[in-house]
Amino acid sequence: MLTKEELPECPVAITVGLIGSKWKLLILRNLLTRPWRFNELKKNLDGISQKVLTDSLRSMEEDGLITRTVFPEVPPHVEYALSDLGETMRPILDAMKEWGDLV
Repeated sequence: MLTKEELPECPVAITVGLIGSKWKLLILRNLLTRPWRFNELKKNLDGISQKVLTDSLRSMEEDGLITRTVFPEVPPHVEYALSDLGETMRPILDAMKEWGDLV
């Protein structure tokens, strides 16, 4: 995650930088409901490539928006969930949903 000094001065620019891609928003939308496994996300997000999903999840984890939990099983079981910081996005995404319902 970037330090305060490395972030843009504008709070809107910070938000757009963290979640501004189409796929990150849709990943967050899914994670609002429950933790998801990689393949579940891949199947649910029609059109996303494995590389884009991997890169998006890594970026969101680095930014502190999601957590990645590896369960010690064979085969490995990994789940992605919203972090405490990611949970603070809930009202923003709820507002986006409400606005989208109006259009």
